[in-house]
Amino acid sequence: MKGMSDPRSAMVWRQVAARGVKDPRVLEAIQRVPRESFVPAELRERAYADSPLPIGSGQTISQPYIVALMIEALELEGGERVLEIGAGSGYAAAVLAEIAGEVYAIERIGQLAEKAAINLQDAGYRQVRVKHADGTLGWAEASPFDAILVSAGSPSVPPELKAQLKVGGRLVIPVGATAYAQELIRIRRKSKTKFEQEDLADVRFVPLIGKAGWEETAQSEATTAPRVILAGSKTSSNKTSSLIARHAHEFSTIDDADVGPLIERAGSARVVLLGESTHGTAEFYTMRARVTQALIEKKGFNIVAIEADWPDAARIDQYVRVRDVVPSTWKAFARFPIWMWHNEEFRTFAEWLRQHNVGLAFRERVAFYGLDLYSLYTSIRAVIDYLKAVDPELAQVARQRYARLTPWEADPIAYGRAAVTDAYQACEDEVAQMLVDLLHKQQDYAAKDPERLLDVVQNARLIADAERYYRTMYYGSRTSWNLRDSHMLETLKSAMVARAGSKAVVWAHNSHVGDASATEMSMRGEHNLGQLCRHEFASSCHLVGLGTDHGTAAAASEWDQPMQVMNIRPSHPQSYERLCHATGKAAFILPVGRSFAPQQLSEELAKPRLERAIGVVYRPDMELASHYFEAVLPLQFDDFIWLDRTKAVTPLKARTGDLPDTYPFGV
Repeated sequence: MKGMSDPRSAMVWRQVAARGVKDPRVLEAIQRVPRESFVPAELRERAYADSPLPIGSGQTISQPYIVALMIEALELEGGERVLEIGAGSGYAAAVLAEIAGEVYAIERIGQLAEKAAINLQDAGYRQVRVKHADGTLGWAEASPFDAILVSAGSPSVPPELKAQLKVGGRLVIPVGATAYAQELIRIRRKSKTKFEQEDLADVRFVPLIGKAGWEETAQSEATTAPRVILAGSKTSSNKTSSLIARHAHEFSTIDDADVGPLIERAGSARVVLLGESTHGTAEFYTMRARVTQALIEKKGFNIVAIEADWPDAARIDQYVRVRDVVPSTWKAFARFPIWMWHNEEFRTFAEWLRQHNVGLAFRERVAFYGLDLYSLYTSIRAVIDYLKAVDPELAQVARQRYARLTPWEADPIAYGRAAVTDAYQACEDEVAQMLVDLLHKQQDYAAKDPERLLDVVQNARLIADAERYYRTMYYGSRTSWNLRDSHMLETLKSAMVARAGSKAVVWAHNSHVGDASATEMSMRGEHNLGQLCRHEFASSCHLVGLGTDHGTAAAASEWDQPMQVMNIRPSHPQSYERLCHATGKAAFILPVGRSFAPQQLSEELAKPRLERAIGVVYRPDMELASHYFEAVLPLQFDDFIWLDRTKAVTPLKARTGDLPDTYPFGV
């Protein structure tokens, strides 16, 4: 395909080699295979995207990096006989064929097996044989194999595959206790009866269906293509939905919702976390505003903290607390995804908060903070600008220490890639020392302006954590995810220490708010803000999830692509969302935590089910694999707010003349 060689080379360097795949055979093989020949025609422009892509029948072609990582783990030297389980479109088999002598590929879905064979034939890979069969049983007549690659997640290692491995051979397979979270392992056969196992990485594959894998259950009428369902699970229970309906506090509109019982259940909590199952849903913002207003007015909460960068939120804080500072010249929330906070629903809440604060003494006004760590370069400028005013000598030191980071401003991910591959010296020591020096001098600075001191210290902490975040993201999602949520907790704690009698409301996604120990995240070694808050504040924190069944949401089809108003598919039959939808109620608040829910309801909800999570990227065509995870709702949240049909947020448009010059969005 004309013009695809450059994107392919960029993929090999940026997505594969930069993440640590070093085997030259694998890199050369990936470079030679035309990936666009193995994706549907309508997706060929995205063939070299850093993500899996749908190939039909509810299946995907894996992310290029994952394909390379798994093939490298096979330790091929050339000329081997290799078996691949889960051929899909044939892409991984083609890469294997560039190294191995013979490749045998099995695909359980007939139409995909046929298509894979055609794709491989058309691309010239005639040393690959494709069979439509149960891959968990292997290919006995062609065994033994030097290497076996399994491109789907299994609950355990199928014994038939181990038996078909040569002595000295390697088997690479994702294994996990649930169908959508696995550990990539390598099995090495040492003798006829002895095998060694190594853990390689956390991965997420579609389930391996077959006699020695997961069971395939009946398909639901709600799915438009064949789907793999959680093993042994059933569709929504009428009994459970009836229990939900009986104990739910129903409301017709958000303005009419009686949030009093929820506020009372929060009791003496110092931290209340309010979630959302999609970043782009208007009702989630409006409902969180409604609960937050009640917590401020009735319980004296004096901090609102959101899943946003510290400098952006500081711009909002200047506005809502009517702080006597020179307004920033830059626009808050200007980076992707702009619509997440730059929307009418959030603006309405910011206006309410400003009006609430105006009549109060400054020390009594509700503060507004950001917990996230993506604003690396805005934070660098904030630290240097502060020090120029209070400590010019240390400002010069800061310039020097941050200097090696600034060339990467346009693409901080590239800094992380260069640092972990030793192509560029990391700045870890410099940014950490800068934070230490600021902390040593904070008593000297505090007398001049305690509010700005908190701001500069948090920006310096953000720089240190962000630098580490961009480096660790190349070691796996677990490390970078945990660092990010730990940063959120530490930022929240620092903000609360700075406010007398602090009580904080947190707005973030359900995946950050709900206790991760009650979800499949814990199986991947991940923790989150909700789990950390429960550990830090014990009974003094209250976790609230928000969910929806269908409607529209603001999202993008790929990272850093334009916002679209996208249709949300009806919820999966085995999800908590389907249970709520089946009540027939348009909106309600449900106590779900074991301390609050009736025993029978708690027991019914305690059966693990799927739960949906849509971020700023939404891929409806591969929703089950990309946007669902397993959870236990009564352990994850204390309360759950349901809004059956929802709509997308309304992005702010440029306005002139009717807003103060200090308005935080710079419009």
